[in-house]
Amino acid sequence: MLWADYAKFLCGEVTMSSCKAASSFSSFLCFFLGACCVYQCFALEVGANVTARLIVDASQGASRPMPETLFGIFFEQEINHAGAGGLWDELVSNRGGFEAGGPNTPSNIDPWSIIGDESSVTVSTERSSCFERNKVALRMEVLCDSRGANICPSGGVGVYNPGFWGIFLCQNIEQGKKYKVVLYVRSPGAIDLSVSLTSSNGSRTLASSNVIASSSDVSNWTKKELLLEAKGTDPHSRLQLTTARKGVIWLDQVSAMPLDTYKVQGHGFRSDLVEMLLDIKPRFIRFPGGGCFVEGEWLRNAFRWKESIGPWEERPGHFGDVWNYWTDDGLGYFEFLQVGLAEDLGALPIWVFNNGIGISHNDQVDTSTVLPFVQLQEALDSIEFARGDPDSRWGSVRAAMGHPEPFDLRFVALGNEDCWKKNYWPGNYLRFYYAIKRAFPDIKIISNCDGSSRQLDHPTDYYDFHVVYTSSSNLFSMSHKFDHASRNGPKVWAFVSEYAVTGKDAGTGSLLAALAEAGFLIGLEKNSDLVEMTSYAPLFVNVNDRRWNPDAIVFDSYRQYGTPSYWVQQFFAESSGATLLNSTLQIDSTSLIASAISWQDEKADKKYIRINVNFGSNAVTLRIYVDGMDPNVARLSGLTETVLRSDNVMDENSFENPEKVRLLFLFLLENAGEDIEVELSPHSFTSFDLLKEYANIRIAGFDSFSKSST
Repeated sequence: MLWADYAKFLCGEVTMSSCKAASSFSSFLCFFLGACCVYQCFALEVGANVTARLIVDASQGASRPMPETLFGIFFEQEINHAGAGGLWDELVSNRGGFEAGGPNTPSNIDPWSIIGDESSVTVSTERSSCFERNKVALRMEVLCDSRGANICPSGGVGVYNPGFWGIFLCQNIEQGKKYKVVLYVRSPGAIDLSVSLTSSNGSRTLASSNVIASSSDVSNWTKKELLLEAKGTDPHSRLQLTTARKGVIWLDQVSAMPLDTYKVQGHGFRSDLVEMLLDIKPRFIRFPGGGCFVEGEWLRNAFRWKESIGPWEERPGHFGDVWNYWTDDGLGYFEFLQVGLAEDLGALPIWVFNNGIGISHNDQVDTSTVLPFVQLQEALDSIEFARGDPDSRWGSVRAAMGHPEPFDLRFVALGNEDCWKKNYWPGNYLRFYYAIKRAFPDIKIISNCDGSSRQLDHPTDYYDFHVVYTSSSNLFSMSHKFDHASRNGPKVWAFVSEYAVTGKDAGTGSLLAALAEAGFLIGLEKNSDLVEMTSYAPLFVNVNDRRWNPDAIVFDSYRQYGTPSYWVQQFFAESSGATLLNSTLQIDSTSLIASAISWQDEKADKKYIRINVNFGSNAVTLRIYVDGMDPNVARLSGLTETVLRSDNVMDENSFENPEKVRLLFLFLLENAGEDIEVELSPHSFTSFDLLKEYANIRIAGFDSFSKSST
């Protein structure tokens, strides 16, 4: 029985009243009834069905492997507070170094605030820290006391930090969770300092501990570590440091992290956000950003990798002058490479050089003044840090940070969106290209010039194709962008490093945007003999600092959800390294695009044929024919459908309704066969998986499994 006939049977025979009284089997029937009714409603709205045929050639001679690195992620470190106040699980904003105003005093201590009035406490900054690269410290003079004429208010006086719009975690300051607080303190007298996690207004203490020390113990800068266990829950809590003892206390480098950060206790990545990345199985991670972060508006504010490694207390941080906020660079070059991100994700790092070619948005370095032992050596040192032997100069620094084994760095990108800057870019690029190739011949270099329409005039291993952030109709039409790109001449791979639908079609993450992006990605699958890597951008947004729309993953201090564009990434999670099958789509419409792949579920030891379909406003009856099967395949079975859809193309997900645009999983047929008819709802993206069951007897000349799938 065809699925269309089976669905009609279910819709005709099952009523809602019978569902209410039925067992779990009836729930199964209700599920299909709902799907059938939705399909009929859409069909009435858009008119008659469109009929299409997809012919899939599954023979070995008509297939080719797709790149192992086809789908990955691009992490722009500091846009939308994606890193600080996001993926990096530091809870303190302007982490106690009080450097957000730069190295001079008086410094900007925002968002730190004072507890108490000027009659009880005064707060200032001065350059007295013990850390040479972070000289600014906080001086707090307490004028009140626990006795006498000027008695401190209940709870004491001091300072507090609200974190990033509330100290964040999945269940922010969740009862029973533990938090590691580190601070440096100095005082000429004895101290009794309360370190607390409180409600947003300070009225309720959720966790607390005290630093009690004699004057001899804290006469010099002293590091103190405390473990706080939460006794309540508040999504908008704050960290406060208070005392009721008269005297002067200097504070510096105040940090707080939950102990349940991803894998690395107390100093690492926010677990719930990493889990969302794991679910899309990225094969690479491009970091630390594009031109906005790595180059800046001005070179003086560009990211400097050497200032982002080593002890966090010695990292000076810098001001991101494109998105206009400070970052302490706790999430630095090493953290991107280390266990917790690239390694744990199973993703190859793609290192985008900061100021790699001496260009920012507003200033450039003349090629004649590029210094081989400054700019060039900076780039070479970064590669040695990642992959040098542990006894090399920079490899030894990495080893001292706890990672003696080299990282698997294979790709570097020289700048971002600089190709049009013709004054110095060509000369600077060539100086860096040849210097890197001499020192590391196997490193693959990515030029940020587009080579999809013309041959480049400079050497490179990859060219970076940036899709101009555009409308849904334009991006969908670009699914054919590489169909006619030249395959002649020396092999130069394409890297589609940034793409997304923006503007009114996208909102803050609509189904319409995701459908166009899915169509574009199907086109890249079909052209994966030329396109080797693809990544969506931007990846993250903290809703309290939305600088760009849309984004794949939305979060605040304790919640998160994926936009429809994020769920599209999950659809393509199995495509990297899969086999592309030759397929022909027959339809009188330009709104439908399809591809077919063969992929293996390593965990379940099963092989599938997957068919991805994306289309527009008409319902479609799709007839799928699979020919040329491996003789070892006894049959195709277990047809499963996964569909991304909603009631309206402009629907979006939200914290209140994170699955409004959702994935539906349907088991359609137990015995699918090689001739299948399916019904596709309008405005949806659908994937069909057909399980390949293998015969017990292997036929010579084929490499398939000789055992049956289960």
